[in-house]
Amino acid sequence: MLSFMDYKQTLEYLYNAAPAFEKVGVGAYKEGLSNTLALDEHFGHPHTKYKTIHVAGTNGKGSVSHTLAALLQLAGYKVGLYTSPHLVDFNERIRVNGKPIEHEYVVRFVENEKDFFEPLHPSFFELATAMAFKYFAEQQVDIAVIEVGLGGRLDCTNIIRPMLSVITNISFDHTGMLGSTLAAIAAEKAGIIKEGVPVVIGEHTSETRPVFEQKASDMHAPILFAEDCQYVTASQPLTSTMGRRYHTSCFGVIDGELGGECQERNVNTVLNCLLPLAKAMKREGMSVLKSNLKLIDCVRQAFSHVCEITGLTGRWQKVGDSPLVICDTGHNVAGWQYLAGQIKDTYRELSNKGESHLYIVFGMVNDKDVSTVLAMLPRDAVYFFTQADNHRAILSSDLKAMAVEYGLQGESYDTVPEAYKAARARAKENDFVFVGGSSYVVADFLGMKDR
Repeated sequence: MLSFMDYKQTLEYLYNAAPAFEKVGVGAYKEGLSNTLALDEHFGHPHTKYKTIHVAGTNGKGSVSHTLAALLQLAGYKVGLYTSPHLVDFNERIRVNGKPIEHEYVVRFVENEKDFFEPLHPSFFELATAMAFKYFAEQQVDIAVIEVGLGGRLDCTNIIRPMLSVITNISFDHTGMLGSTLAAIAAEKAGIIKEGVPVVIGEHTSETRPVFEQKASDMHAPILFAEDCQYVTASQPLTSTMGRRYHTSCFGVIDGELGGECQERNVNTVLNCLLPLAKAMKREGMSVLKSNLKLIDCVRQAFSHVCEITGLTGRWQKVGDSPLVICDTGHNVAGWQYLAGQIKDTYRELSNKGESHLYIVFGMVNDKDVSTVLAMLPRDAVYFFTQADNHRAILSSDLKAMAVEYGLQGESYDTVPEAYKAARARAKENDFVFVGGSSYVVADFLGMKDR
């Protein structure tokens, strides 16, 4: 029997034995649920031992998942949280009440179970999902918030029967696997809608709404479109760099820790989840609140302390003040529709205080609409084009050449640390350094020991 010396070797084995989408792209995607069902049966159907909430969507599902988990923790429940990808450490994906799964558990899981799963040739995500479901059962969580990995219909998380399904939004991403139209992508994500299980749709278009309505009708699932009920009436930044203040029709003023402009829609989605979730919990014989907090306090604290409660990182995250350094995991066109404007607004505020320069450490992966994102970026910035430590990363030299066509100027660097250190060396006290373009760029940045 192969024995692993340590956690690092275990992860190397997993990445080599079970290809990860984050590392190799479409080659790691396994369509169908046969492996997942085999793993689930082997472990005794652990996901049936606790209640679940299922969250899908192109963007925003991480923020929504973490906020729902924070709410449930504050309500007094023991909460599992399964998300992807991780930024610095694999164990970020699997948390109980905000605490990551122990390294020792990951090692023991692989050592004990490899003889069973190796003949299946599972993907990395299939193994991670099986590990998460088993861990949550052993930890005796009350509820687990489960984020879809890719799509929905054929995603290996889709064996659960949740109390509530949530689909945050639909935009063009992973079109080679999910479809080339919004309706086709919506159909894949609508695959998480289960018989009789209420579903909340965070954002919709004229093309996607009929898809969701038809699927919900087929499944006799109550459906709620969050944009039909705008609980958030207004929002503005708390400061130029951190957090947002939301004026709501149901909970008064809420201060949110997450500062991205896109968060207004995510907040509205979460608030629209509260009533159907409360009804679902009551049907399951669960109290809405087990703690001594009032509901309004749970809601306000969940939004204002979501990162502290759940360990969420990489969402318009400030990591330095002088100069201002911010990173964000926005990585596709829909994400950059918000980020581009927010970067410009933040830079404008700094410039109003005195001379300021904008430095952008930027890299992307090869399955995104790079040209459209480049067209959104500010031309008055100095760019430090780079590539994450990932096989899917676009070569920094190629990215630089593409960017020139859009009037973007800068130099290329082989690694994220090199690019950031070069930007940081040039930046003065009132300057702005932004790091992003890909989750993997942010992961390499946050993983630096000497930022």
